[in-house]
Amino acid sequence: MVRLLIIADDFTGALDTGVQFATRGATTRVVTNADYDFKQADAEVLVMVAESRHLPPAEAYSMVYRAARNAREAGIPYVYKKTDSALRGNIGSELAAVMDAAEMTAMPFLPAFPKMKRVTRNGVHYVDGVPVAESVFGKDPFEPVTASALTEIIGSQTEKPVVCHRLDSPVAPELPGIQVYDAETDGDLARIGSALGPGGLHISAGCAGFATALADILGLRGPTPRMPLLPRALFVACGSVNPVTLRQMQTAEEAGFVHIHLNPVQKLEPSWLESRDCESKIKSWLEQAAGCRRCILDVNDPEGRNDTAEYAAEHGLTTEDLRVRISTQLAHLMKRLLDSGLDATILCTGGDTLLALMRTVGVTELTPVRELATGAVLTNFVYQGKTYHIISKSGGFGEPALFCGLAALVGAGNQRRIYYADQIQFENAPRCFQR
Repeated sequence: MVRLLIIADDFTGALDTGVQFATRGATTRVVTNADYDFKQADAEVLVMVAESRHLPPAEAYSMVYRAARNAREAGIPYVYKKTDSALRGNIGSELAAVMDAAEMTAMPFLPAFPKMKRVTRNGVHYVDGVPVAESVFGKDPFEPVTASALTEIIGSQTEKPVVCHRLDSPVAPELPGIQVYDAETDGDLARIGSALGPGGLHISAGCAGFATALADILGLRGPTPRMPLLPRALFVACGSVNPVTLRQMQTAEEAGFVHIHLNPVQKLEPSWLESRDCESKIKSWLEQAAGCRRCILDVNDPEGRNDTAEYAAEHGLTTEDLRVRISTQLAHLMKRLLDSGLDATILCTGGDTLLALMRTVGVTELTPVRELATGAVLTNFVYQGKTYHIISKSGGFGEPALFCGLAALVGAGNQRRIYYADQIQFENAPRCFQR
């Protein structure tokens, strides 16, 4: 029986939260069907991808309300509303939806993710030491964060009271409204969660940061999952435009990765998929992936070029058109590569890209295995009877050498793998992989 439902607003967030429970041995499934029948689930933890980040607030409210209400009617005792760690999307309307569906007047919200340098101090959210609206997320081309104070962010979408608790304040689960808790370390999150206890966490909210504490508090544990044998090649499908990911690709290219930039026609025109040129490119990319074993298929323009923006202006495409078309086109190209025999561990950056790929190959359920680095989640899915291994990563997560470390992990790099019981270590590994 499902003990915990996690409702995530995007795909990579669903995985990096769900894996906190899977790593501890709790049976965990990630589903993309918003009308999933909870009674058929064979998992303790079910993660639902609501994909509500880009919806209008009222639509996001309705989707989350329906999921939370169905969970209540199915007898699921705990619901966790997973939010973006940079507070993009419909934060206020989605928290209100869970409260209304549960018919509860109070809900704890712990948005901090200390491991990723995202903390909440005096009711203000910080990323890498600066208020979130002044960070790279304030310049997000699709969902820019325009405020840094939680009261302002939440209050723009709901009339429910917002109460901010500083670190030196007592935990007060009985106060009405959305209870925002400051936190700057994992210890802060664990302490607040313990003070709330299982009885104060029937509904709660936060990102992957608090999920770790929640798993311990609710006692969701089991045998540690084993690391599967991965294909010794890394193929990156990059649908993210975040500067963090751009830096990771630059570092990877300098380390010898093949870096393929899709031109505007290749990433925006569905008709190109049926062309002889596409057929030729698929063959060429497969050969490059097999030869180098470290390959990036990238939707970003080469540095210093604005080809996509110019193409969009010439053809009257909006920012939303670009977001949808690019993720869909990249998904179809990845399907063509898989159908043509791509033998690699796949690294997918960006929630839109991952969801589009799963929809294109007709996969509605995934199994998170373990976290390879903070925010980089290894997941299995079955397509046409074959199990594939995919690593998901949010665009704004990770150190510059992350792609290089993942390549080393799967055996596509120059570093020698050293096995230690249930974990993998590397000689001369990037810092994000040193244990």
